[in-house]
Amino acid sequence: MTPSDASRWALLFADLEAQLAAEEAAEREGAVAELTRAEQASVGLTDRLRAADGPLRVELRDGEVLEGRVAHVADTWLQLDAHGARGRVQHVVPLAGVAGLVGLGPHARPSAARTDRLGLGTALRGLQRDRARVQVRTASGQVVGRIARVGADHLDVAEVDRARPVSRVVPFAALLRVSEA
Repeated sequence: MTPSDASRWALLFADLEAQLAAEEAAEREGAVAELTRAEQASVGLTDRLRAADGPLRVELRDGEVLEGRVAHVADTWLQLDAHGARGRVQHVVPLAGVAGLVGLGPHARPSAARTDRLGLGTALRGLQRDRARVQVRTASGQVVGRIARVGADHLDVAEVDRARPVSRVVPFAALLRVSEA
C-alpha cells in the first residue's frame, strides 16, 4: 500500500465516521424535539396560567378584552386583577369564556394548592356570601346586581338597581365573566 492509498483510506474512514456522527446527532436532535413536543402536549392551560407573572390580555368569546394580572387559577376559572375606570377591579373568568390570551409565557407550574380544585360555584358562593355587588357578563349582555343564589350549574342575579327588582338566572355555560361592580 502506497502512502497515497493510506491517506485515501484514512480520508474514506474519516468521512464515514463524520457521516455516522452526523446521523447520530440528527437522530438525537429528532428525539429531543419529539420528547419536547410530547412534554408540551401534557401541559394544560391552567398550568401555564399559574406560571404567568406579567400583564395578560384575556380575550373573551364576545370580543371583550380584559387586561390585568392573574391572581388565582382554578381548574375551570381564573381570577384576574385589572384596572378599570374606577381603579382596581377583580374579574372571575370561566375558562370556557376565554377565546384567546396574549402575554402568556411558555412556562408552566402544576397545581400545588388544594384550592385550585375549587369549582366556579364555590368562587361565586363566596361573592354571594359577601353580598358583593357584581357585574355578570354573558354573550347577550350584562347585568348588575347581587348574587342571590348559586346552584350546581347556574346562578341567580338579583338586579337591585331597577325600580322593580328582577331575578335573572344565568347558566354557568353562558358566563363570560363576573366582576366587581
